[in-house]
Amino acid sequence: MDEKLSKTIRNRYNRISGIFDVMERMIKKKWRENLLKGLHGTILEVGVGTGANLPYYPAEISALTGIDFSPGMLRYAKVKARHSGLPVTLLEMDAQTMTFPDDSFDYVIATCVFCSVPDPVAGLTEIRRVCKAGGKVLLLEHMRSEQPVVGFLMDILNPVTVRMSGANINRRTLQNIEQAGFIIEENTSLMGSIVRRLVLVPNK
Repeated sequence: MDEKLSKTIRNRYNRISGIFDVMERMIKKKWRENLLKGLHGTILEVGVGTGANLPYYPAEISALTGIDFSPGMLRYAKVKARHSGLPVTLLEMDAQTMTFPDDSFDYVIATCVFCSVPDPVAGLTEIRRVCKAGGKVLLLEHMRSEQPVVGFLMDILNPVTVRMSGANINRRTLQNIEQAGFIIEENTSLMGSIVRRLVLVPNK
């Protein structure tokens, strides 16, 4: 793991934490609702950020653990958690090196997280490790367009977006998911080939 890169990205997210709720509006309310409805049992949200998903979790969940490697983000998430009425635990933790035991969670959730994890395959592999056999991973992710011209433009613009916010807009996330050892059970396009809702099953 590249500690220097992780520190740089963490600092960027600390810097923008105060305006991150505005940026989070790019994820439509109905996308969050559809992703999180019907959940039960023990839940891990990786990259909980400022807690934008908290209002959409069903009351039936047994426990929700949210992790983020940015203390600036978690500061805002803790305020939302206190008012959520949910059994929430928030921890500062890097998705690439989680400290949970194997097979800890029924569901793992992430929304637009793997654009910024320095080593996305390492982060996804950790998610597979902590998700129970028979559990599921639910993702909302943006990724490189499959349209050649749009994808090429995203490649050109990517250094700018990384420098500004730490987010890569040209990640080949589907390939990363398969490399990390998941079976893609559902793949729903929400905005062309760029934004997708994904349901993954860990191949254990």
